[in-house]
Amino acid sequence: MLAKTFAGLEDVLRDELITLGAQNVETGNRVVSFEGDLEMLYKANLCCRTALKILRPIEMFTATDPDDLYDKVRDLDWEEYMTADTTFSISATVNSADFPHSKFAVYRVKDGIVDHFYDHQGRRPSIRLQGADLQLDVHISDQRVTISLNSSGEPLSKRGYRVEATEAPLNEVLAAGIIMKTGWRGDCPFFDPMCGSGTFLIEAALIAANINPGVFRPGYAFEKWPDFDSETFERLYNDDSEERSPAFPIIGADIDPQAVLTARKNIRSARLEDMIKVECKDFAAWQDAPVADPGIIVTNPPYSERLKVDDPQVLFHNVGSQLKRLFGGWHAWILGYRDEDFASIGLKPSVKFPINNGGLECTLREYVLFDGNYADFKTDGGSVHNDTFVRRQKPARRESDEEWESNARRISGSKRDRKPEKPRGDRFDKKSRFGKKSRFEGDDRDDKRGFSRDRNRDRKPFKPYQGSNSRYKPSDRGPRIDASHTAFTSPGSMRSRKVWKKRPDEENNDD
Repeated sequence: MLAKTFAGLEDVLRDELITLGAQNVETGNRVVSFEGDLEMLYKANLCCRTALKILRPIEMFTATDPDDLYDKVRDLDWEEYMTADTTFSISATVNSADFPHSKFAVYRVKDGIVDHFYDHQGRRPSIRLQGADLQLDVHISDQRVTISLNSSGEPLSKRGYRVEATEAPLNEVLAAGIIMKTGWRGDCPFFDPMCGSGTFLIEAALIAANINPGVFRPGYAFEKWPDFDSETFERLYNDDSEERSPAFPIIGADIDPQAVLTARKNIRSARLEDMIKVECKDFAAWQDAPVADPGIIVTNPPYSERLKVDDPQVLFHNVGSQLKRLFGGWHAWILGYRDEDFASIGLKPSVKFPINNGGLECTLREYVLFDGNYADFKTDGGSVHNDTFVRRQKPARRESDEEWESNARRISGSKRDRKPEKPRGDRFDKKSRFGKKSRFEGDDRDDKRGFSRDRNRDRKPFKPYQGSNSRYKPSDRGPRIDASHTAFTSPGSMRSRKVWKKRPDEENNDD
């Protein structure tokens, strides 16, 4: 299986998967491969904080051009994964000179699948861009093709607790990965002085309380698979035996009243308002640290790329002044974009991590804040991360040709030899319809048409799994939170977070 993530978080995701019990875990570029059974796949979706999606490879082969890709996809045994009544969607990542356009590759894979079913059954499955029964992921690197089932559906960064967002909100997976990169696990106070919509605060609370990030999501793609084990999934979903109450405060602040209001709404949506305190206050206005005990600061100041500020260097200078004046004994982790902004802080970082934030090549830097000189700090038992600490983390590496061929034999095996190839001709002229890739350049159409003979036939809506637990709602794909049963009791109770009803003071109060 494959777990996708952001560049720079591969080592964190690797450690998460090992902790969950995954076998043969290896890091790659923005991906971590691992082995496990269906229960492991469910755990990875429910528990991994730094995974964007979990893929289950089903076929690996080589293709020299789009027509070769079409032929090999058409020959696969698709009845093992779907029927002619199954709706499906395809996403593709292409890095190959032989496949210069990813949409062209998607079209050829789609045609190979629908033609396979037309050849064998005289019927064709339909494409559905949103909410498809089967979501396929195609990865092409040079001439290597990997077709996987997307078990997650919507990216796992869409936790389900965010009800509002400020301008340029931080991705939830990235926020959790940054916090875990610092080594913080709830063992000291946590402070974000520029919290925005509260993403760092919420992810920190989930980490400190050991709450699985996947419990807020309305559903997963694997719930539509034929081999979905509802009993195993329900057992994992409802297991809150490892949860705990945070021992230290989690505090946030922001100068923007609207951002504070948004953060409070998101915190309330996650049922974490008893764990997190947020106030409207400029970082420059603080006269003391928010708590007496030293802790950790994790923040993402605006650097005038997506969220505009008058002068980011002045902002970073003020941040450095406050850190030096008020936060002796703390560790500050700051995410930034430009070296000149960091230079304005006026402190020397102990560690630098490259982090990709929304397409920007940013840096996460740690500043160890101590009183007196460094020698006394070390004598008193203080420690500082350094570049050796960074180098110890396994770098991402590219899979060798031998490894890829071995995995292809293991995953695809003799599938292509299971049944003889059915004699058939292409239903259309490849050269006239697909000969020119330029026809797809700039084609932004949404191919929402069905591929049955009656394109206007009524499609039956997907009926979600209806288990014994009342959180599964038979009428829609809404959240698994049933607001009609029990009331919220305490922040340490997972079930009380899943089934709750509004308190009287919440009925008409969004603040």
